[in-house]
Amino acid sequence: MEQEKYVAQWYWQKDWNNEWAKAYYVGPKEDWMIPTNGNAINTKLQTYVDSLNDIPEMQDRYLWLMELGKRSPVMPERFKLKEFEVPGCQSQTWLVPHFTYGDKIHFTADSAALISKGMVSLLADMFSGSTRKEIAAFEESDLKDLKLDTLLTSGRRNGVYSMLKKIRGYGRSQD
Repeated sequence: MEQEKYVAQWYWQKDWNNEWAKAYYVGPKEDWMIPTNGNAINTKLQTYVDSLNDIPEMQDRYLWLMELGKRSPVMPERFKLKEFEVPGCQSQTWLVPHFTYGDKIHFTADSAALISKGMVSLLADMFSGSTRKEIAAFEESDLKDLKLDTLLTSGRRNGVYSMLKKIRGYGRSQD
């Protein structure tokens, strides 16, 4: 199989107002600016952990997560199907996998509540572009540095783990 020469990837950068904003890079693979050290999931996770840890007040972290939900794309209604709904969430939440020929999976996500949309968007971004093997190898305990126990209520944390379970299920599935 020929090595991919181009990459298309979402990433986070500070905008002109020094606020975190999602950006999209498409171009030659050798020009891609965020090194992944072989594990893109953990690299993206660490970026989110660092972003949240830079926010001193817990209430502001919560607001950051809701802002992430606000800024995330709206999912077309045609994808809001029962089969893509995440069971165990306090509000309706959808997670749609998009499988590629290179054995990579990209995700789109949405939720009826902003805090849930922020979390599902964070997870969708974290796992997008990963292989099934990378997704299946990710452990629930790897999320500990996000400090969800202090950030979210127990009901919301259960929802996050349901999201993760659904993502890992897609990593194990064969289409």
